[in-house]
Amino acid sequence: MDPLSDIVALLRPRAAIAKPISGRGRWGVRYRAYDAPGFTLVLTGEAWLALGDREPLRIAEGDFLLLPTTPAFSLYSEPGVACIPAEPLAEAVRHGEQHGAPDFAALGGSFSIESVNAQLLLTLLPDAIFIPASAGRGTRFGRMIELLSEECMADHPGKELLIQRLLEMLLVEALRWDVGGDTAASANLLNGLRDPAMARALRAIHEDVRTRWTVAELAGIAGMSRSGFAARFNEVVGCAPIEYLARWRIAIAKQALLSGAKSLDRIADEIGYESASAFSTAFSKRLGCSPGRFARRHAVNAGGGMPAAS
Repeated sequence: MDPLSDIVALLRPRAAIAKPISGRGRWGVRYRAYDAPGFTLVLTGEAWLALGDREPLRIAEGDFLLLPTTPAFSLYSEPGVACIPAEPLAEAVRHGEQHGAPDFAALGGSFSIESVNAQLLLTLLPDAIFIPASAGRGTRFGRMIELLSEECMADHPGKELLIQRLLEMLLVEALRWDVGGDTAASANLLNGLRDPAMARALRAIHEDVRTRWTVAELAGIAGMSRSGFAARFNEVVGCAPIEYLARWRIAIAKQALLSGAKSLDRIADEIGYESASAFSTAFSKRLGCSPGRFARRHAVNAGGGMPAAS
């Protein structure tokens, strides 16, 4: 598989919570940070969203926001409105006036991902992906948004299941969206995949993780000099080429250890280590515990997620 498909398959994202969020009149709420990928799709109307210390963002009908992890944020009807503290809820949320047709409606929630590799999402992806309706209009992403919006507004049999599947498709589509602005300027895997030379090197790593790649070999695949490739990879992806390889090998190893179906020798061989001993040493150095201890500690809690807040 290609690098993005590999990572999505490893993280196994699924829409854990998808709930209606609506508001009427003047209202504002403030939430604490939570460690889970969050999303918001505006169905009708508009509101303002302030993420951490960022400038407030106006979100309107058809806009989609994906956050690999969710910082403290405020959601409000208009600038200047006081925001009251709120707690996460898994069911539908109504802000402001409780009666009458809402003037703002959205679908919001979170994705559950494989917990032991959740940090991989943060190190390899941008901290926010915002796709305004104007950018998605006329594209496949825009058509998926329309389908999801229609399903949210209707009351057909199988509605909840279809919304779940459409959200999971939207997640992947959003991850490969060619976004601009601050996201394009940051170093992350997505920008590496958009750089033809870096993408060739990344694909080589993912297609054959067992190979004991050197920077020179990867530079040759990228069609660049060794020094130029190393500098460009770090600039675009956010880490050195061999560090990326090490992170990916350990991520694969974590998943294999949790499954309990493979011996240390087999895991070591499949991800490019000379022996189980070499693998155990590298694993312990990076995570601070042996592979066996890691498996025992995490097996029971693997696959957990966090609730959404909106």
